[in-house]
Amino acid sequence: MITLKNVLVAVDFDEPSESALAYGRELARTFGATLHVLHVVPDFFSAAVGIEGTTTDYVAVQREMEAAATRQIESMVSDEDRKELGAKTLVLTSHSAAPRIVQYAKDARIDIIIVGTHGRGAMAHLMLGSVAERVVRTAPCPVLTVRTPEHEFVLPDALQTVARA
Repeated sequence: MITLKNVLVAVDFDEPSESALAYGRELARTFGATLHVLHVVPDFFSAAVGIEGTTTDYVAVQREMEAAATRQIESMVSDEDRKELGAKTLVLTSHSAAPRIVQYAKDARIDIIIVGTHGRGAMAHLMLGSVAERVVRTAPCPVLTVRTPEHEFVLPDALQTVARA
């Protein structure tokens, strides 16, 4: 028997993230689980260390990045998600997204992680790496990767009614 109490959707605000969130909502709804929606903001300051001769206020830039991410993640999660699924939104900061996602999953006792993926080709993957792949390799629980566009089994309610008829 499969039981899910905590479902984590890691988002980066692109199209695959929206699809991943749809899957996360449905799994949380089906299993009566709590929905966790997480975005990891890059640690701008750690990336900027060593840049000489700049007058950039790194603390202000970091705060603005975090505030923008908070606004965006809050807009993704509805009041209905909060009420029905106990949805929690989180914006964390780290120099590397995948380890931070995995650490949160361990700390929050997440039962499944859902993450969108771009499905880039081998060369782009080699050059850019893949947060999704790193999460899959190191997660303490199953990981569902959602690629867009691809075969989807989460349908809007109207389509489910038509499909059953």
